[in-house]
Amino acid sequence: MTAIEPQVPVLAHGTVRPDASSWRDVVGAYVGLTKPRIIELLLVTTVPVMFLAERGIPGLWLVVATMVGGTLSAGSANALNCVLDRDIDERMRRTRRRPLPRHAVTPTAALVFGLVLGVVSTLWLGLLVNWLSSMLALTANLFYVLGYTLLLKRRTAHNVVWGGAAGCFPALIGWTAVTGSLAWTPVVLFVVVFFWTPPHTWALAFRYRDDYAAADVPMLPVVATPRRVAAEITAYSYLTVATSLVLWPVAGTGWFYPVVAGLLGGWLLVEAHLLQWRARRGAEGAGLRPMRLFHWSNMYLAILFVAVAVDPILLG
Repeated sequence: MTAIEPQVPVLAHGTVRPDASSWRDVVGAYVGLTKPRIIELLLVTTVPVMFLAERGIPGLWLVVATMVGGTLSAGSANALNCVLDRDIDERMRRTRRRPLPRHAVTPTAALVFGLVLGVVSTLWLGLLVNWLSSMLALTANLFYVLGYTLLLKRRTAHNVVWGGAAGCFPALIGWTAVTGSLAWTPVVLFVVVFFWTPPHTWALAFRYRDDYAAADVPMLPVVATPRRVAAEITAYSYLTVATSLVLWPVAGTGWFYPVVAGLLGGWLLVEAHLLQWRARRGAEGAGLRPMRLFHWSNMYLAILFVAVAVDPILLG
């Protein structure tokens, strides 16, 4: 028996009518299009870099302006991603409660919403921060939508390797917001996030392998054996830790950052090797316990960037 979809009131221009009984749901749906949890992670890699660039505490208004602009830009990219991937989201259990599969917002309204956020974010950052930061945010937006979502995601098992570069731009944006120019220090942090993304994403893809397979998305855990995926996760984890330690001489940090980076990196490698050990022993599905690595990788990146912010304050 097929469930009957509830009828959602829609205006002529394609958006949902926010009547007295549904306007809160409509607002929540538009917020959901921006994927707030992903934005939180992006801001975690933006603000600490501003502290490092300032070699202390940056101005409050600059931080707020950069955070607002970055949030709008990331929200734009995520909303446009929701429009382009709505067919995939409908087939995956993990994503079928997103606004478009639930028909809480129409595709046309979501498209307009995403484009408007993109224009506003570009002007906001350009006028209130600087145009270099604005162009970097716009580049990240376009790369995520056109490069990852349209070109890579459905075509290659290494989609998140190259497509994940879009999520590395906040390190550059945070630095340029303070200095107005680029340098090797934010580039190193860009590369840290670049190498961190595959282990983080593939660990989650292990958990939702059947979802991705049902949606015909060739994530690496869908098309490769657990042993191969675990081996690549371990390799990228080593690259992540090594690159994180390169920041020490490049940025001239104090003792605090390398100590924290070394301890965090050591534990990340332990978790990666444990996953690889379980894969070699033939574990599959829940037996692999991939979410251990996923949750730890979240903590790893957050704490690492906190150390990036704290270190120059201790030096000062």
